[in-house]
Formats: sequence, structure tokens, C-alpha cells
Amino acid sequence: MTHSSNGRVSRENRGHIMLIGLDRPAKRNAFDLDLLNDLCLAYGEFERDGNARVALIHAHGEHFTAGLDLTKVAASFAAGWQIPEDGCDPWGVFGGPRVSKPVIVAAQGYCYTIGIELMLASDINLCASNTRFAQMEVQRGIFPFGGATLRLHQSAGWGNAMRWLLTGDPFDAHEAYRLGLVQEVVASEELMPRALRLAERIAAQAPLGVQATLASARQAVYEGEAAAVAKLHPTVTRLMASEDAQEGVRAMLERRPGDFRGR
Repeated sequence: MTHSSNGRVSRENRGHIMLIGLDRPAKRNAFDLDLLNDLCLAYGEFERDGNARVALIHAHGEHFTAGLDLTKVAASFAAGWQIPEDGCDPWGVFGGPRVSKPVIVAAQGYCYTIGIELMLASDINLCASNTRFAQMEVQRGIFPFGGATLRLHQSAGWGNAMRWLLTGDPFDAHEAYRLGLVQEVVASEELMPRALRLAERIAAQAPLGVQATLASARQAVYEGEAAAVAKLHPTVTRLMASEDAQEGVRAMLERRPGDFRGR
């Protein structure tokens, strides 16, 4: 296990899981420019870490994030803020590369604006029962530009998405579950243990197979079903030749879990 903090975001490696923690608790983890940049850099480190198979995004303190600290970032966004060099784009809308491995988010307390959009760009989301959400940009004279207008209606349906995007009203954890924004709602004390168990379950699977699953599903969403179909057979042919696929067959015949190496 290794743990480090580089400015606004902590990093901790637990086996094949990288825990990435928003670490500006005195400001309820509101995103200033340093937090934005450091989260992108942490995603980049996760992508390049050959041992890390799953990222778990969490927050230090009582709140996941109070959203964008507009007084600190408005000028940078107006000037065209970009993903820093060596970073990956956690939101998938700012023009930088995206990670190719699964990301789980565990939220509690406030989860506002760009925090919701971080969840929408992730793969599996959990929240504590005390979590409060709000996509309040329309109350501030702007609009959700981190991906909510692209993705919330995909999971929630048009009317459900517009109900919250066009009013900026707050909603609770159970509404987030109904909308499909989160997959599980748990007690606060169970949030991180449950999220870690889920991350460990994914990390135990064949990494090449997990990444191929993620890539195929993303391709279907962003490029269409036909493009994803065209890649199915070439991808499975490549995976069938991998050591992990051979180990998967051995594990099945020997009735044991696979010991996968990602090659």
C-alpha cells in the first residue's frame, strides 16, 4: 500500500486499486484550478500505472464536492482551460484523453454540479444515504458544461433530466438512484467498504477483458452500434490469443478463480 498527496488530490494504491481522493475539505472540496488540474493528473497516473486496474474516486471530509468554485475558475474557463499535460480528462468533454480502465465514484454529503458530471462520466457510482445533489448552473447564469446535458438524459430519460437541469433544484440520494445516477445507496459508514469490495471484485477479473468490455460499450454510445459491432470479432480474436484467456480456461476446468496478469 502506498499513499501520497500532490496538492489537492490524494493517491493511495491498494493492490490493483488506486484510490483518488478530493482533498480540499476546508472548502467542501469545491473545485478551484489546482483541484481541477490535480485530479486530471491523478487520472493520468492511474492510466499509466500498469498495476492499477480500477480507480476509486472519493473525497476527504464530510462532502464529496460543493461543485465549481466559480470565483476561482471562471476566468480560466472563459479563456479556454485545457487538460494539463500528462493528465487525462475525468469528464470526457474537455478535449483530453480518457482513461481506458474502470472508474468507481463514492460520494457523500454535497455532490453538486461538476461532481454530478464526474459521476456521469464514470462507470459505477455509489453514494451515502445523506448525499445531496444539485445541478444548479442555471441559477448562476451559466449551464452544465461538464457533460450533464449529454449524459443525464441517457440514464434518467428526457423529462427526468430536464426536471433537475432546468431548475437547479436539489435532490436526494433516493432520487439519484431512481434517475440511474447511482447504482447503490448505502449508509455513510458502509460507503467506502462497499465501494472497495466492488472495486476489488472488478480488479480480480481479467484486465484485458474488462478494458475491452468498457471500450466496446463506450464505442456503441459515442460512435454507434454498427461501429461497435465491427470491432467485436477483431477484439475477441486478439483476446483469445492472450495469456489471460488461456488462464481463464484453465481456471474454469480446475474450478478455481482466475489469476490474471493483464497479458
